[in-house]
Amino acid sequence: MLIGLISDTHGVFTSEVRDFLEPCDQVWHAGDFGGGLSTAREIASFKPLEGVYGNCDDFDLRYEYPEFKVFECEGMKVLMIHIGGYPGRYSPRARQLIYQHKPSLFVCGHSHILRVEYDHLYEMMTLNPGACGFQGWQTYRTALRFKIEDGALSDMELLKLPR
Repeated sequence: MLIGLISDTHGVFTSEVRDFLEPCDQVWHAGDFGGGLSTAREIASFKPLEGVYGNCDDFDLRYEYPEFKVFECEGMKVLMIHIGGYPGRYSPRARQLIYQHKPSLFVCGHSHILRVEYDHLYEMMTLNPGACGFQGWQTYRTALRFKIEDGALSDMELLKLPR
Protein backbone atom coordinates (compact mmCIF):
# COMPACT_ATOMS: atom_id res chain seq x y z
CA MET A 1 0.00 0.00 0.00
CA LEU A 2 1.33 3.43 -0.91
CA ILE A 3 0.91 5.96 1.91
CA GLY A 4 1.18 9.74 1.71
CA LEU A 5 2.13 11.36 5.00
CA ILE A 6 1.55 15.05 5.73
CA SER A 7 1.23 17.28 8.75
CA ASP A 8 0.77 20.91 9.69
CA THR A 9 -1.19 21.95 6.62
CA HIS A 10 -2.65 24.87 8.59
CA GLY A 11 -5.56 25.26 6.19
CA VAL A 12 -3.58 24.82 2.95
CA PHE A 13 -3.70 21.81 0.62
CA THR A 14 -1.76 23.01 -2.42
CA SER A 15 -1.73 21.53 -5.92
CA GLU A 16 1.95 20.53 -5.53
CA VAL A 17 1.16 18.48 -2.41
CA ARG A 18 -1.97 17.06 -4.05
CA ASP A 19 0.07 16.01 -7.13
CA PHE A 20 2.69 14.31 -4.92
CA LEU A 21 -0.04 12.39 -3.08
CA GLU A 22 -2.02 11.47 -6.22
CA PRO A 23 -0.58 7.94 -6.62
CA CYS A 24 -1.13 7.12 -2.92
CA ASP A 25 -3.77 4.68 -1.69
CA GLN A 26 -4.22 6.59 1.59
CA VAL A 27 -3.21 9.90 3.12
CA TRP A 28 -2.22 10.14 6.76
CA HIS A 29 -2.33 13.53 8.45
CA ALA A 30 -0.40 13.98 11.72
CA GLY A 31 -2.37 16.98 12.98
CA ASP A 32 -2.78 20.74 12.67
CA PHE A 33 -5.11 20.50 9.69
CA GLY A 34 -6.07 24.16 10.22
CA GLY A 35 -9.07 25.69 8.55
CA GLY A 36 -11.46 23.61 10.68
CA LEU A 37 -13.20 20.63 9.19
CA SER A 38 -13.09 22.07 5.68
CA THR A 39 -9.39 21.22 5.24
CA ALA A 40 -9.86 17.70 6.60
CA ARG A 41 -12.89 17.17 4.36
CA GLU A 42 -11.00 18.46 1.32
CA ILE A 43 -8.21 15.92 1.91
CA ALA A 44 -10.68 13.12 2.73
CA SER A 45 -12.58 13.76 -0.51
CA PHE A 46 -9.27 13.39 -2.38
CA LYS A 47 -8.05 10.13 -0.77
CA PRO A 48 -9.00 7.89 2.17
CA LEU A 49 -7.72 9.73 5.24
CA GLU A 50 -6.33 8.66 8.61
CA GLY A 51 -5.64 11.57 10.92
CA VAL A 52 -5.34 13.03 14.39
CA TYR A 53 -5.97 16.54 15.63
CA GLY A 54 -3.20 18.97 16.47
CA ASN A 55 -2.80 21.70 19.05
CA CYS A 56 -4.02 24.36 16.58
CA ASP A 57 -7.15 22.48 15.48
CA ASP A 58 -10.59 23.66 16.57
CA PHE A 59 -13.17 21.74 18.58
CA ASP A 60 -15.23 20.71 15.54
CA LEU A 61 -12.20 18.93 14.11
CA ARG A 62 -11.32 17.44 17.50
CA TYR A 63 -14.81 15.97 17.66
CA GLU A 64 -14.20 14.01 14.43
CA TYR A 65 -10.49 13.20 14.76
CA PRO A 66 -8.85 11.75 17.89
CA GLU A 67 -5.82 12.94 19.87
CA PHE A 68 -3.97 9.76 18.92
CA LYS A 69 -4.68 6.75 16.77
CA VAL A 70 -3.39 3.17 16.90
CA PHE A 71 -4.11 1.06 13.83
CA GLU A 72 -2.76 -1.74 11.62
CA CYS A 73 -1.63 -1.17 8.06
CA GLU A 74 -0.44 -4.09 5.94
CA GLY A 75 0.89 -5.97 8.98
CA MET A 76 2.46 -2.92 10.63
CA LYS A 77 1.21 -1.46 13.90
CA VAL A 78 1.06 2.34 13.68
CA LEU A 79 0.79 4.95 16.44
CA MET A 80 -0.02 8.49 15.31
CA ILE A 81 -0.14 11.60 17.52
CA HIS A 82 0.51 15.26 16.73
CA ILE A 83 2.97 16.23 19.48
CA GLY A 84 5.35 13.31 19.67
CA GLY A 85 9.03 14.18 19.58
CA TYR A 86 11.72 11.84 18.36
CA PRO A 87 14.00 9.06 19.67
CA GLY A 88 15.43 10.06 23.03
CA ARG A 89 13.12 13.11 23.26
CA TYR A 90 9.51 11.96 23.16
CA SER A 91 6.77 13.99 24.78
CA PRO A 92 5.53 12.39 28.02
CA ARG A 93 2.18 11.46 26.39
CA ALA A 94 3.87 9.95 23.34
CA ARG A 95 6.30 7.95 25.50
CA GLN A 96 3.37 6.57 27.52
CA LEU A 97 1.53 5.52 24.35
CA ILE A 98 4.65 4.00 22.79
CA TYR A 99 5.24 1.93 25.92
CA GLN A 100 1.57 0.89 26.07
CA HIS A 101 1.01 0.03 22.38
CA LYS A 102 4.51 -0.97 21.17
CA PRO A 103 4.09 0.19 17.56
CA SER A 104 6.40 -0.67 14.67
CA LEU A 105 5.82 2.81 13.21
CA PHE A 106 5.47 6.04 15.20
CA VAL A 107 4.09 9.06 13.29
CA CYS A 108 3.93 12.61 14.58
CA GLY A 109 4.02 16.22 13.43
CA HIS A 110 4.07 19.56 15.29
CA SER A 111 7.76 20.50 14.99
CA HIS A 112 7.54 21.45 11.28
CA ILE A 113 10.88 19.62 10.97
CA LEU A 114 11.18 16.60 8.69
CA ARG A 115 12.57 13.62 10.56
CA VAL A 116 12.94 9.95 9.58
CA GLU A 117 14.74 7.96 12.25
CA TYR A 118 14.79 4.42 13.60
CA ASP A 119 14.47 4.12 17.37
CA HIS A 120 16.60 1.20 18.54
CA LEU A 121 15.29 1.36 22.11
CA TYR A 122 11.64 0.87 21.11
CA GLU A 123 12.43 -0.98 17.86
CA MET A 124 10.27 1.26 15.70
CA MET A 125 10.58 3.69 12.82
CA THR A 126 9.77 7.31 13.69
CA LEU A 127 8.39 9.59 10.98
CA ASN A 128 7.64 13.29 11.10
CA PRO A 129 6.81 14.63 7.62
CA GLY A 130 7.52 18.23 8.59
CA ALA A 131 4.98 20.86 7.52
CA CYS A 132 3.38 21.09 4.09
CA GLY A 133 1.55 24.34 4.87
CA PHE A 134 2.90 27.88 4.80
CA GLN A 135 2.42 28.80 8.47
CA GLY A 136 5.48 28.48 10.71
CA TRP A 137 9.16 29.19 10.55
CA GLN A 138 10.28 26.23 8.42
CA THR A 139 12.40 26.93 5.34
CA TYR A 140 10.79 24.19 3.23
CA ARG A 141 7.37 22.60 2.94
CA THR A 142 7.72 18.83 3.05
CA ALA A 143 5.72 15.61 2.74
CA LEU A 144 6.58 11.90 2.60
CA ARG A 145 5.41 9.01 0.46
CA PHE A 146 6.26 5.36 1.17
CA LYS A 147 5.10 1.77 0.79
CA ILE A 148 4.04 -0.59 3.55
CA GLU A 149 3.99 -4.26 2.54
CA ASP A 150 4.11 -7.33 4.77
CA GLY A 151 4.89 -5.24 7.84
CA ALA A 152 7.83 -3.40 6.24
CA LEU A 153 8.46 0.16 5.02
CA SER A 154 10.09 0.74 1.64
CA ASP A 155 10.47 3.21 -1.22
CA MET A 156 10.48 6.38 0.91
CA GLU A 157 10.16 9.56 -1.17
CA LEU A 158 10.36 13.20 -0.12
CA LEU A 159 8.52 16.23 -1.46
CA LYS A 160 10.50 19.38 -0.69
CA LEU A 161 9.09 22.74 -1.73
CA PRO A 162 10.22 26.29 -0.96
CA ARG A 163 8.09 27.98 1.67
